[in-house]
Amino acid sequence: MIKGTFKRDSSGRITSYEITGHANAGEYGYDIVCAAVSVLAISTVNGIDSLAGIEPTVQSEEENGGYLYVEVPSDNTQEQSNIVQILLENLLLGMQSVQEQYNDYVQLETT
Repeated sequence: MIKGTFKRDSSGRITSYEITGHANAGEYGYDIVCAAVSVLAISTVNGIDSLAGIEPTVQSEEENGGYLYVEVPSDNTQEQSNIVQILLENLLLGMQSVQEQYNDYVQLETT
């Protein structure tokens, strides 16, 4: 199962997300749930870097996959912060859509 955890600060802004596990919804290379989550998560990292001009902290398990942690630094301009929040909220919405379709394979939590 894929588990996604989104952390919010006291103002409700998402500051980090962590995605762990494997969906195991199909054979390796054909798992559409894993592919969907991976595309959403990596696209968000790329957007934060390219569109907001911020390099987030990224930790991942390169060899076996199944782990991604992304944290956004807090010293951003208001414009950067707004762009980052749009991207992170969009990631959460996308993940929730995947969870609705494949709830046996995806579990989300927001803290």
